[in-house]
Amino acid sequence: MRKIAQWIGLALGVALVDQVSKHWITTWMEATPLHRVNDYFDLVLAHNEGAAFSFLADAGGWQRYFFSGIALAALLFMGMLIHRHADNRRFCFGLSLIMGGALGNLLDRVRVGTVTDFIQWHVGNHYWPAFNLADSAITLGVAVLLWDSLKARK
Repeated sequence: MRKIAQWIGLALGVALVDQVSKHWITTWMEATPLHRVNDYFDLVLAHNEGAAFSFLADAGGWQRYFFSGIALAALLFMGMLIHRHADNRRFCFGLSLIMGGALGNLLDRVRVGTVTDFIQWHVGNHYWPAFNLADSAITLGVAVLLWDSLKARK
């Protein structure tokens, strides 16, 4: 049970850092929604009603409940996987990062109705869609799971 608690604690920590960063950036950038940091990186204040890359952002509102339901189901499934594989540190670390990111974005959907994004990379006039720390944790978690699956095959 102690091993499971550490992984759930990590997920909760990721969600907490994500929520604090979103609160801070929203408060700080309320008056000026764009801050150029350098030639490749901006801080922007964006609200995404959809999923990754604004998928279904203009679907009329039902997507908020749809994506919230998917996030809840995924959180329960990942919690079950952590329970079953609590001794596999790399696997559980990756799942915990994904869980924390999913929870952070779910909290946004429930509280605000949209997901707050604020990190944006660009090269010249070519911009990557804005994202947040929860999205970064999900991406890193997926990379860890891929790494774990490659290590497991050997």
